[in-house]
Amino acid sequence: MKQRSNPLVYSTDPEENARLQSGEIEKTPSSKAAKQTAIVSLSRKGRGGKSVTLVTGLRHCPEALETLAKRLKQVCGCGGSAKAGEILIQGDHRDKVAVELQAQGYNVKRSGG
Repeated sequence: MKQRSNPLVYSTDPEENARLQSGEIEKTPSSKAAKQTAIVSLSRKGRGGKSVTLVTGLRHCPEALETLAKRLKQVCGCGGSAKAGEILIQGDHRDKVAVELQAQGYNVKRSGG
């Protein structure tokens, strides 16, 4: 499997752009957690009526997102995945996900009902 040296292409954060150009990339989710806001919402679109908890707004490399998704799946006791910069957790687990993200140092916003 071919690995990209720099998975993030562009960011609106000037500090992030400087880090990208220097070749430095964030490998652990908790090291920049305090500077990021995770948006936690519930989605049913395109999923055959099934509900998923959606976590967006995080800027991490794919490996760090996978690690964070694994931890959230363990906390919720369900399945899920990390795709295209988003974390999907099967079912309505917005409260559990928000509490876990806050415990890890993220700012959390709830979107929708």
